[in-house]
Amino acid sequence: MLTVNFQSRTPVYQQLYDDVVRLVSMGVLKSHTKLPPVRTLAAELGINPNTVSKAYKMLESDGYIYSTVGRGSFISEQLGQNQAAKIQAEKDLRETIQVAYKHGISKENVLKIVQEIYEEDKT
Repeated sequence: MLTVNFQSRTPVYQQLYDDVVRLVSMGVLKSHTKLPPVRTLAAELGINPNTVSKAYKMLESDGYIYSTVGRGSFISEQLGQNQAAKIQAEKDLRETIQVAYKHGISKENVLKIVQEIYEEDKT
């Protein structure tokens, strides 16, 4: 279910985070689905348990999962598919804007593109 690409430049904890977000957005992981324990997932993927723990902590702080002492981590019911998709879209937008900025695209040009998209949607 959860995978990592060791050839990727994206940190492993971020790959795990993104994988869970994607699976929630697609409806594969539903509310109250139990995630694998940190040590189990780390052993399955051949990574350090601290890496899995970091991903789980990020997911919890963003509201994707909740943890219960002695029971494990579960997909949050507060986060519906639409909300998960919105959070992922915002994250993708931020990354895209950061890339545009690094390549010298001006703030004015980015805002112009955004305005055009919103204006096209009105018609």
